[in-house]
Amino acid sequence: MTGLDQHLPALQVAVPMVASAFVVLLNPKGLAWAATTAVSAMSFAIAIQLTMLVTAGTPLTYAMGSWPAPFGIALEVDSLSALLLLVITGASTIALIGARASIDAQIAADRQIYFYSAWLLAVAGLAGIVVSADAFNIFVFMEISSLASYVLIAGGPDRRALPAVFKYLIMGTIGATFYLIGVGLIYMMTGTLNLADMELRIAGVSDQRPILAAAGFITVGLALKAAVFPLHIWLPNAYTYAPHMVTAFLAACATKVSLYVLLRFDFFVFQQNLDGHTFQFAAYLMPLAILGILVGSAVAMFEGNLKRLLAFSSVAQIGYIMLGASLLSAAGLTAGIVHIFNHALAKGALFLALGAFALACTSLRFETIGGIARAMPWTFGAFVLAGLSLIGVPGTAGFISKWHLIGAAMELGPPGLALVAVILISSLMAVVYIWRIVEAACFGAAPADFPDVRVPPLLVTMIWVAAITNIVFGLVPDLPLELSRDAAASLLGHVK
Repeated sequence: MTGLDQHLPALQVAVPMVASAFVVLLNPKGLAWAATTAVSAMSFAIAIQLTMLVTAGTPLTYAMGSWPAPFGIALEVDSLSALLLLVITGASTIALIGARASIDAQIAADRQIYFYSAWLLAVAGLAGIVVSADAFNIFVFMEISSLASYVLIAGGPDRRALPAVFKYLIMGTIGATFYLIGVGLIYMMTGTLNLADMELRIAGVSDQRPILAAAGFITVGLALKAAVFPLHIWLPNAYTYAPHMVTAFLAACATKVSLYVLLRFDFFVFQQNLDGHTFQFAAYLMPLAILGILVGSAVAMFEGNLKRLLAFSSVAQIGYIMLGASLLSAAGLTAGIVHIFNHALAKGALFLALGAFALACTSLRFETIGGIARAMPWTFGAFVLAGLSLIGVPGTAGFISKWHLIGAAMELGPPGLALVAVILISSLMAVVYIWRIVEAACFGAAPADFPDVRVPPLLVTMIWVAAITNIVFGLVPDLPLELSRDAAASLLGHVK
């Protein structure tokens, strides 16, 4: 690998991070939006090129300052990293392209340059977590993305976002502190922060209590940041009261990145070194995953706010990912990892559509969206398409995830039938809460003063791009499945 390609892992982080400092100098708000969108699109292009290199079998390791690991800081991109980078940068780009009108309506003009700067910092931080091969730098990027996310969520006009952000800040800080304590304990016992070197050195001290405590701290801390049930209490309000395009961006990727780090540590670092950790991992995650799927879906069925409904749906979808990981098989991990990608497609499109609905509705509640299907037929059509993917209807990306998850559960024999029942029941629950929205939008009484709002063409286009990807990757799922299978094989390759 020669030329610019060898620097792409570093550029994936450096481009949005450097650009975030210059966006604040662009006073015209339209110019700031255009620059931010262009930088995000550039980051997406870098992620696509990295994915092409990974699928071609090219090793992607970058030594910062030419200092080789473990003495220097290393960046690495493999199949799992590439999948997450596509999700992060793709979600950011699609949301930004369609975001202009929504952001102008929700963010004060004099604050938009800072809002866009925080957006790029969030992209840089999330990408940095994914490409970093160093435990402490994962923490650094985790804090960058978290601080930027707090600014984005609190940036809208709804003052209820402030207590939501405060709760998110407290819970996120606890999670990050747990993670850092765990990393500190590992460093105390091994003297290294490089993940690959850490894996080798832990083998000599795996029976020591600090390592056992580190596994607990890191797993719980990352589960909290990933909103794994029942550590999800910060997520519903954060998604509900954030600006609409921010929700579309963060719902697609923020929790997925924490799940990525959780899988990295529990499979890459701990699994082959801690006696009984494999069983503990499954015993800890599987019940929580099942409860998350059922409770999240059940609450969504009775929720009255559309954004909050989809937020609780995300708790259930995170449960699907964790259920696949808890099966500790190639099929289960593949299903869980591909659902990271497919859920991002569906949930990103759904929240984008809600952002368009908000241009005409006084609030995103069932009693205020009557007639929206007639007022915005194209936008509503894309919403229904994404909803079908969330349910898991054949021909959509969501079906691919659930089909592979059912297959992985069936490998367990008779006990797997209970898991299949959970998956099918939760899919029926998804039918109920998606139908509630469709029924209210199509058959609900429209307000007498319903405004005649024309959705910006760019926003409609991006909503349909996001919705159609659910069909494309439902009919031709080769790329995400290939990356997921490679990622699953790599993770399981570290388990004895």
